[in-house]
Order: sequence, then C-alpha cells, then structure tokens
Amino acid sequence: MLDGIRRVHGVRQKQAPAFTLAQLKGLVRVIDAKTTTGLRDRGILLLGFTGAFRRSELSALNVQDLRFTEDCLIVSLAKSKTNQLGEYEEKAIFYSPEAKVCPIRSLQAWLRQLGRESGPVFVSLRKGERLTQARLSDKSINAVVQRYLGPSYSAHSLRASFVTVAKLAGADDSEIMNQTKHKTSSMIRRYTRLDDVRQHNAAQKLGL
Repeated sequence: MLDGIRRVHGVRQKQAPAFTLAQLKGLVRVIDAKTTTGLRDRGILLLGFTGAFRRSELSALNVQDLRFTEDCLIVSLAKSKTNQLGEYEEKAIFYSPEAKVCPIRSLQAWLRQLGRESGPVFVSLRKGERLTQARLSDKSINAVVQRYLGPSYSAHSLRASFVTVAKLAGADDSEIMNQTKHKTSSMIRRYTRLDDVRQHNAAQKLGL
C-alpha cells in the first residue's frame, strides 16, 4: 500500500538545502571578527564550505592536521564516513582575493587567537568569550551554521552548497570528488541542489 502511495504522489527525500555563494559572502562579511566567537564561527563557515567538510570532520580537526603553504592550506583527514579504515586523505583549501571571505586568512586569525600548535581547532567558549580546551561537538557546529543561515539549514548545507556552487561554476564530477571524497558520480548528483530548472541545463547549449 505504501509503495502505491509513493508511486501516485511521489517521494522527495528530505535534504539539507544549499545556499548561494553570494549568501555566504554576505553573511560572512558582517560577522564581527573582533570577537572570539566571530573569529571562530567565520572559520567554521568558510573552512566547512570550501573544504566540503562534514560536521564530524570539522569537530575532529586538530591544529596539527593543518599545513600552510604559499598557495594553499593542506588539511589531513583521519577517519570519516567514507574513510572508515583511516587511509591517508587530504583536502586543499585556497586563498580568496578578499580577506574577509578568505578561508585561509580567517582560519589563521582564529589560530592566532587559539594560541597553540596542537589539539582541537574548534573549541567551545565560556561566558565572557573565554577559550576552553573542549572540542566543539558536531551538534554545536550544526548550531553555529543555523545561527547564521537559519533553522532550515544545517551543517550538511556546507557540503551540499560546495557541490552545487562548484557544479554551477563548471567543475566536473572528478574535481568535486577530489574535495568531497565521494566515491561515485551518483553521490555528486544526489548532493547537487538545483532548485531552478534553468540552472545547469543542457538546453542552454543547443546553439539555437
């Protein structure tokens, strides 16, 4: 009976919505980076988006997992949902021309505030913006995303938005998979949020 209802009415899987690049830039520009909370949250949003990180990966990230080079940041990953055996994986994060929305400069500013070379990257804060040693949980990272983007979004929106923005910018599946660490193109299609039929439509390329 349930299968019959699904065939008649259709089923749409509940998915975390994606935001646009303009939305992200707009909200990040107004975050008060003079506060400890603002520094941390800006780093979470920008790193989470540009690295297509899961919230569990952001929570597990350690300072010693980060390697800064002249042209990018290399992030080493431990175990993840698609890497249960802990095989060596890396993600590359690149500089942005605009300092306020640059994931690397934002993360470096947060690390200077953190003031150490090991331990969790993102930590909770006590009253009065005092730093702790306590690793920020994945639920808390989700709460950070919703604080700025709204309750309809989640930390998973960072990952879905990366895929969607990259796809609309012309990136092929292999390029996207190099960052998301997905194993198949079918997962990229599942993560791509194209709410407008005019987006990424081959009918625009017919030459008529």
